[in-house]
Amino acid sequence: MSDPERPNPPLRRTNRSLPIALLRAREVVMGPVREMLADSPVNEQKWRVLRVLQEGGAQDQNSIAQQACLLLPSLTRILRTMENDGLVSRREDPQDRRRSIVQIEAAGLDILEQRGAQAAALVTDMRAQYGDEKFEQLLDLLEDLQKLNLKR
Repeated sequence: MSDPERPNPPLRRTNRSLPIALLRAREVVMGPVREMLADSPVNEQKWRVLRVLQEGGAQDQNSIAQQACLLLPSLTRILRTMENDGLVSRREDPQDRRRSIVQIEAAGLDILEQRGAQAAALVTDMRAQYGDEKFEQLLDLLEDLQKLNLKR
């Protein structure tokens, strides 16, 4: 129930709403990535998992989920498919048998190698259109934004 004595604060126009602006920007950035991956054996989520594993080496599922921006239940399902496709392998963590360690396999590395030049070209094009300085500033601002505690 709303209190007639206390009016609701006005909502910002959608063209100046941060959540909507971030979603729109995501689509601008991810559209070309989806096109790049359209005829490959991986989608954008699997691509992120492969990138995280290539960059950080073998690691546990919680770390992968956090770095690849995936929910753990979704990652578990994705990893099952990726394992069946020979892109990754999982083994029991010798220190904690409840955890599994995921490692990228040759087939996963091959996909990154095959699409790496295209992915780099997308970033190069974006930087050229947006400007190197603004591009780096945007990444810095987004990192800062991730550090905010907005939970109520």
